[in-house]
Amino acid sequence: MKGLTEISGIRVGHVSDYEALTGCTVILCEPGAVGGVDIRGSASGTEDTPALDPGHVDAQVHGILLAGGSAFGLEAASGVRRYLERRGVGVQFGGARIPIVVGAILFDLGIGKPDVRPTLSMGEAAAAAANMDAVVEGCVGAGTGATVGKILGMKQAMKSGLGSATVALPGGVLVAALVAVNALGDVRDPATGKIIAGARVAPDSREFLDTAEYIKHRGAPAPPAKNTTLAVVATNVRLNKVQAKKLAEFGSLGTARTIDPVNTMADGDLVFALSLGTLEADINALGVAAAEAVSAAIVRGVKTAKGMGGLPGLGT
Repeated sequence: MKGLTEISGIRVGHVSDYEALTGCTVILCEPGAVGGVDIRGSASGTEDTPALDPGHVDAQVHGILLAGGSAFGLEAASGVRRYLERRGVGVQFGGARIPIVVGAILFDLGIGKPDVRPTLSMGEAAAAAANMDAVVEGCVGAGTGATVGKILGMKQAMKSGLGSATVALPGGVLVAALVAVNALGDVRDPATGKIIAGARVAPDSREFLDTAEYIKHRGAPAPPAKNTTLAVVATNVRLNKVQAKKLAEFGSLGTARTIDPVNTMADGDLVFALSLGTLEADINALGVAAAEAVSAAIVRGVKTAKGMGGLPGLGT
């Protein structure tokens, strides 16, 4: 399947800077989507997420930005708005169309050039590049500078990236996920529990340290907030804003199954949820599928990531 673009009405675009090892990914839902968000990490950096609150006056969202560059990367969201405004997309207010664009950033300043970050023009270019093709995965877009397993520093980490996956339910119901994997912890195969990418015992080793065990016995050396896994879950089922928020919460279970440890004080982990379409389905069934899709997308995010910036990756 195509991943997140399997959901009708969604387009995905990437822009990557392979010299600076940073980039951004834009998810467009120009017809308007009901959105929700679940923020579990303690070091998040976000853009206009209050618009997704069930009590907020805005009923729909038109785009999501995922970007590297830490807080600087939030600038790219303005580029997405500029692109959508030119296309006449947004809420009609005061004689203008105001696109509702939410976003979140991850920290990738430790692998490439820390003084080069996603900009307004990069966000605009990613929006212009958005299409309905199968989602490009690996070291691309927001996953360009993504890494995992950083408990002992970058020299013993591994390269990660961006992945996408879809779960099909009866009656044509689909739940899809896209994840930029940039975690302090390790990534485990949920089928076996074994670490497949993460902190290594030495810079020249492929033996895994096991971050969770290390923290249990030695504690964490108070690393700065240089992480964050960003996910988007979407479905072709019609949901209200309360249900969309619940779908995002279900999606967070997929990160917990696959990243260990997750939602730490040094991670800004969050999940966005989008509802487009007219189909009906039980929210609990959608939740099971959302967790599965997020988990599968995380695994794909590390398996498709090539080695870059002096760090090994699993991709070829």
